[in-house]
Amino acid sequence: MHSCALNASPKKNGVIAKIKMNKKAIILLADGFEDVEAVTPVDYLRRAGIEVTSVSISDSTTVTSRWGGIKIIADTTLAELLRLGCGNFDVTSFDVIIIPGGIPGATSLAASAETGELIKKMAAAGKLICAICASPAVVLAPLGLLTGKKFTCYPGMEEKTKEGTCLNERVVVDGNLITSRAAGTTGEWSIAIIEKLLNKETAEKIAKTVLL
Repeated sequence: MHSCALNASPKKNGVIAKIKMNKKAIILLADGFEDVEAVTPVDYLRRAGIEVTSVSISDSTTVTSRWGGIKIIADTTLAELLRLGCGNFDVTSFDVIIIPGGIPGATSLAASAETGELIKKMAAAGKLICAICASPAVVLAPLGLLTGKKFTCYPGMEEKTKEGTCLNERVVVDGNLITSRAAGTTGEWSIAIIEKLLNKETAEKIAKTVLL
């Protein structure tokens, strides 16, 4: 099995890049997450100068992916993040929460009461909620966050919820909600997040850099 850290600073030519990071993102990780859906948004957003904090929802910062058995070392745990906020997490310090798919990763996220409360607080504060693959239906729907919304998810997962309107599109943006279908659409999803957080020019620049 392989391991890598999602807490490294962006680098350019071997030197830490001096990037002014104005926007902040959280990405939630649970064992069984979809490899590409977790690593790609972290990579792309950091390229765009967005500060990304990877958060394990378990007691350990080491989280194992679904397919590759890749062990990710997250920046922190959810318990520690909430502890720093003295139990009253300050959602205003982050602009977006990112939720990868993968089973059992998505079901573990959905089963975590603390995770659900965090996502709902972010949504209530008008923050950007981004989910892909199984997570829109498995994680967001039970929280009522698809109600009255257009979304997309992994084909067939929409049958698990009667909330919202599922579209047969690769990426769907509806207000503060950005959803996508699967590992193969992760690049486009990440670019859509960058455009919403920053601007179209930056999003197009990153897309061009990675030949998307």
